[in-house]
Amino acid sequence: MHIHILGICGTFMGGIAAIARESGHKVTGCDQNVYPPMSTQLESQGIELISGYSAEQIQLQPDIFVIGNVITRGNPLMEEILNRNLPYISGPQWLSENILRHRWVLAVAGTHGKTTTSSMLAWILDYAGLNPGFLIGGIPENFGLSARIGSIPLEHTQDSESGSAEISTFFVIEADEYDTAFFDKRSKFVHYHPRTAVLNNIEFDHADIFPDLSAIKRQFHHFVRIIPNNGLIVANRKDENIKQVLTQGCWTPVEEFGTEASWNAQLLANNAMDIYCGRIHQGRLHWDLLGEHNRMNALAALIAARHAGVPVETGITALSEFKNVKRRMEKCGTINGITIYDDFAHHPTAIQTTLNGLRTHIGQERIIVVLEPRSNTMKMGVWKDYLAHSLQEADHVFCFTRDSQWAKSALNTLNERVDYCDDLNLLIKNIVAITKPGDHILIMSNGSFDGIHDKLLSVLQENQ
Repeated sequence: MHIHILGICGTFMGGIAAIARESGHKVTGCDQNVYPPMSTQLESQGIELISGYSAEQIQLQPDIFVIGNVITRGNPLMEEILNRNLPYISGPQWLSENILRHRWVLAVAGTHGKTTTSSMLAWILDYAGLNPGFLIGGIPENFGLSARIGSIPLEHTQDSESGSAEISTFFVIEADEYDTAFFDKRSKFVHYHPRTAVLNNIEFDHADIFPDLSAIKRQFHHFVRIIPNNGLIVANRKDENIKQVLTQGCWTPVEEFGTEASWNAQLLANNAMDIYCGRIHQGRLHWDLLGEHNRMNALAALIAARHAGVPVETGITALSEFKNVKRRMEKCGTINGITIYDDFAHHPTAIQTTLNGLRTHIGQERIIVVLEPRSNTMKMGVWKDYLAHSLQEADHVFCFTRDSQWAKSALNTLNERVDYCDDLNLLIKNIVAITKPGDHILIMSNGSFDGIHDKLLSVLQENQ
């Protein structure tokens, strides 16, 4: 089959492209901005890329067009597809029908922690020799890629006595609540039909598509409604919004993790932790990941992997070798005693938990945050009243934005601890001017930030 993907350079659609190509399909695609690293990654897999959305691309005559949720009405290629009544499908639906149908799907949902927990879970299954497929919204360092098909499933067989179907292999997917496509406003995750589902947390986000928290909880309830009763829901006991979603109706066994839950973790010295189910000690995990949020992510991944047949002891050993995910507190380098980290956090809760984890680890050493508030929800001002509080652990904050009026309104309570800038070169100069050995520079953005990480390292190197 030949598929042509519109919006192919996004992480999710690029992952679909890689999996489709690995499955033996001919894959081509287009995007408004075709550039490395995604363009290089896709082209190395034999995927032809076209820059822009020209209507002439229908001459490729694919069997079906796969539409990313970045595509809107008015897109010239989409309009031509509609005018000619050509076959098209959303990315999540294509994935569901062509890849996930005969898999044991393990889906990780929640406002925060999806990428890290999915990566942990995929690594545990892989370490146990199960060779899972996965599609993750980041690059787990243990794998070096964001998507793969995994084991090829055996033919679907039917048990003549029970009528139950044998699912031959596993697929881990980051289950996003963002909408599917312009023609399908349901959340992506309703397409995945998981047997094992993780609910990490639920907060308000994506203000560009959800009017309020209730609308998000409604989508999570739709997700819960399609999980079979021979499956498992792994839920964060501390999250009140998850409790409210489950009380709307739940037909699946639930195992909870977190404080006062059956599954919990006790923090020890040197960032180790003891893991318990009830009062029964399951093992001790030694690793380098920081923060309470990562301890909760680990518990969720261990429980989900256990449902797939991996002993907790094996899961703990696997996590001791987990290398984290790129852009999740990723250490970029240390120059003259100054350490630079790259972090994807863009929601106040994620910003705060990341800073708390770093503060616990480094003690009184200085934290300098370089923040680019660029998510749709952030730019709409939804988090204006929460942003300053989330940055309290920072000794100094540089805010990079071209809307300085909004930023000053959001961060004014930080007083002299915050500087605002709209020029990247000047920003780097100002950062270098105040840093000293022992400082930790935490760069936070959900975009590329114009390569500030390498540029800052280079300037620090020159100034040694």
